[in-house]
Amino acid sequence: MARKQRREGPEQLSGSRAPLARWRFEDLPEAHFLDDVLAGLSRPQKAIAPKYFYDAKGSALFEAICRQPEYYPTRAELALTRAWIADIARFAGQGCELIEFGSGASIKSRLLIRRLRPAHYVAIDISQAALRLAVERLGREFPWLQITAVVGDFSRPIDLPRALGRRVAYFPGSTIGNLLPEEAEGFLHMTRGLVGRGGAMLVGVDLKKDANILHAAYNDAAGVTAAFNRNLLVRMNAELGANFDLRRFAHYAFYNVARGRVEMHLVSRLRQRVAIGRHRFAFDEGETIHTENSHKYAVEEFQAFARDAGFEARKQWLDRRGLFSLHGLRAA
Repeated sequence: MARKQRREGPEQLSGSRAPLARWRFEDLPEAHFLDDVLAGLSRPQKAIAPKYFYDAKGSALFEAICRQPEYYPTRAELALTRAWIADIARFAGQGCELIEFGSGASIKSRLLIRRLRPAHYVAIDISQAALRLAVERLGREFPWLQITAVVGDFSRPIDLPRALGRRVAYFPGSTIGNLLPEEAEGFLHMTRGLVGRGGAMLVGVDLKKDANILHAAYNDAAGVTAAFNRNLLVRMNAELGANFDLRRFAHYAFYNVARGRVEMHLVSRLRQRVAIGRHRFAFDEGETIHTENSHKYAVEEFQAFARDAGFEARKQWLDRRGLFSLHGLRAA
């Protein structure tokens, strides 16, 4: 499949008086989607990376998940951010360059931007549609804010323009939990290099807790998480010419206590074969596609990762119920 070329240039935010938002398109995920799917479905344990959830429909479904009563992480992180925003802002420092990984709808970002008044906001997200919508909203709300929007895979090194201030990376939403522990440490190490000496990082981390709370969060009664999971099949049908029958796959999420993570799978309801172009994949009844991990950490456990990656754990903030944490890390 042909690789999409990186493009760069100014683009006026529609319907706003905001300054020009600079857009960069970094090796868009569609360029790797087919190869990654074929490789993932060829493994003994079939698996597809969770980053491929986030087409336009998937991003909208995830925002709907965040509004479900069972899904506590978004509410808990918003609550602790509001409660501790003054302390968080003091740690980050006004006038910094704020770099957000996986910006999504940028709801929590608004609280930081309003308090920090950063010299520059860099939003990085794999979903072009979600990113465009987010920065248009931010441009209308903060017309003074200089924005660079980068559509790309933040799990890989991204070459950013010259820093316009002390760099502070922001990685909310417990997305770091989607990475395997060794990947999380590698990501933190990469971010340490990005922010440089004197830089910092704010990272949201979901805490270990009662398995019943976790089960409910990933199996909401309205079935939104199930629709989000199955939308991966919809996307493969639409973009890759696959012939998945959604009725033949079930959503399955459970807490793997031994590995300290929630796992999401798509389970084949029967023995079947699926085609993606000229490729054929056999599924036994009960066989799964592993679509996501969401690791949960104790505070001390995550801080050990940060130290190994070159950060000093300076601050941590928790919501009142002790469900979720935000960590303030300084480049060592």
